[in-house]
Amino acid sequence: MLSDTINQEVTSHSDSEVVSLRGSSGSLKVRGSSSSVQSLLQSYSSSLRKPRGLGRSLSSYLNHTARLEIVHEDVKMSSDGESDPASSSDGVQSPVRVRLRNKKISTEDINKRLSLPADIRLPDGYLEKFNLIGPALFEQPISRRLRRVSLSEIGFGKLETYIKLDKLGEGTYATVYKGRSKLTDNLVALKEIRLEHEEGAPCTAIREVSLLKDLKHANIVTLHDIIHTQKSLTLVFEYLDKDLKQYLDDCGNTIHVHNVKLFLFQLLRGLSYCHRRKVLHRDLKPQNLLINERGELKLADFGLARAKSIPTKTYSNEVVTLWYRPPDILLGSTDYSTHIDMWGVGCIFYEMVTGRPLFPGSTVEEELHFIFKLLGTPTEQSWPGISSNEEFKRISADVSVHHPYFSNLGNRVMSLPDTTSIFSLTEIQLEKETMRNNNMINYKK
Repeated sequence: MLSDTINQEVTSHSDSEVVSLRGSSGSLKVRGSSSSVQSLLQSYSSSLRKPRGLGRSLSSYLNHTARLEIVHEDVKMSSDGESDPASSSDGVQSPVRVRLRNKKISTEDINKRLSLPADIRLPDGYLEKFNLIGPALFEQPISRRLRRVSLSEIGFGKLETYIKLDKLGEGTYATVYKGRSKLTDNLVALKEIRLEHEEGAPCTAIREVSLLKDLKHANIVTLHDIIHTQKSLTLVFEYLDKDLKQYLDDCGNTIHVHNVKLFLFQLLRGLSYCHRRKVLHRDLKPQNLLINERGELKLADFGLARAKSIPTKTYSNEVVTLWYRPPDILLGSTDYSTHIDMWGVGCIFYEMVTGRPLFPGSTVEEELHFIFKLLGTPTEQSWPGISSNEEFKRISADVSVHHPYFSNLGNRVMSLPDTTSIFSLTEIQLEKETMRNNNMINYKK
């Protein structure tokens, strides 16, 4: 075993000692008190014999290293038998040369290391643990298991971390609550999904989690945490004040034309991001577009979303709320792509402008009737070659974002990073809306 090949040399000094753990890659010198050194050796040897011990949290490594200074060196032996550090003239720099000092570790360092929100509040004593060892743990890779355990130690993945406030809505599988996080003191949305004993978690919840954990964009709702118990699966989202349907109602179904443009641009921006990553939302409607007081619009409810599989192109046609479903899907097509979402965008755009739905059918037949009555029914007889015409293409979200309609928003809005809100630009502001109670709501903040 590796631990058996390590030679331990202990040299006593006035009130400290040096231990050299020598292996094939060099040596590890440890300075500290006798008791702390012995404790470290036991921990070091134990971890080599039991790899599973490496799955502990970050702070658990700090228990025995409070008074240690560690130096990794690549050592050469000189002709007189004394150790001699490798000289720079060899042309080879030691790959493991790391010096650990008592450098102050900040909350920002831990947040960055564990990819935490900037406003996180660490538990009492957590920061002090890291300051016992300095930046050592921040100079080496962190495993997925180690990160998961450390997040749990902070408070993630636990129901007691969140306080339920108000019930916002209830569906077939889930109930949504307004809540507050004890870690940040910010409002959150708690989507509590009931788990059936025999069926387990609904496939919609599994899809939503698997997709949202990889979708990081200013116009896509953020999934903060996942809590799994025997009876429920709770998804913790960022909280936004209302959805587009509620916004329309509050405005008396009359939205300022400038705000319509800003909402449409953000919808297309978030959708373009999804489509570039081969993700179809498949359930765009005003109720699934969330808006905060600043005017930021975010795509939500990815329960019907799906990553476009390759080479398979067949999907379910039981998707998209009826009013926003394209005609080919209504007719039973299972061979579709991003146009399934773009049809919904057009319907939502019309609804924002006019205040009423474009095709409010109550059945599939009635929905098709409304579509064909307004747009006509393209056939080979009325438009020869339409079925094979390469110019008959549907516009994409990425192309739509650059449409001249948005030209007065300026050039800077077109080159923002994915995770940056359009409202970070001073020239982008929401206009006042006249609400149904005759109060003027100004979202310029």
